[in-house]
Amino acid sequence: MVEPVFPTTGQSKTEWRAALLRARRAVPQDRRDSDARALCGWLPDLVRNGQTVCAYVPVGSEPGSPALLDTLLELGARVLLPVARTDADGRGLPMQWGGYAPGTLVAAEFGLREPPPPWSPAERIAEAEVILVPALAVDRRGTRLGRGAGFYDRTLIHAAPHARLVAVVRDDEFVDELPADDHDVRMTHALTPSGGVVPIGRAGN
Repeated sequence: MVEPVFPTTGQSKTEWRAALLRARRAVPQDRRDSDARALCGWLPDLVRNGQTVCAYVPVGSEPGSPALLDTLLELGARVLLPVARTDADGRGLPMQWGGYAPGTLVAAEFGLREPPPPWSPAERIAEAEVILVPALAVDRRGTRLGRGAGFYDRTLIHAAPHARLVAVVRDDEFVDELPADDHDVRMTHALTPSGGVVPIGRAGN
């Protein structure tokens, strides 16, 4: 597999997103499957029985698979999943949350899958000790690059101060430095298939 070429320091988030998405589309299915299994294997290092975990359903070329959610349940976690909606201008609203039960997910906007109602307000994220966050990339300072709609930045401000904010990325998406804005919420950990759970940002200092 050809190693992806990502932008250098100083280039824009738009350039980074384009390069990262292009690289993800090139990942072969067998590599996606092995990465997904590896990510599940690291979860016992991150999650304890009885904890609340805010997770998400990986779709498309995102690292991971729905098996990640089932693994969390096997570890004794209570799993909450996001419900994403936009305002009239297409900006991401703070996400609502619903409990995960196998076999109950329904099709949602943006090609996502979500739990059926009832849903809880965004503030319920404060119950979570661990929050798994989808990311196109994350850097060693904790800067996360998402898809740009703002769902997570508007939701993570409600997280508990002690919560572990974990960006889930492929190995080559854990980079030295990404462009950052003042409103970006910094991650405390990265989770990669080969490296496992790595403290970054404020947790790594």
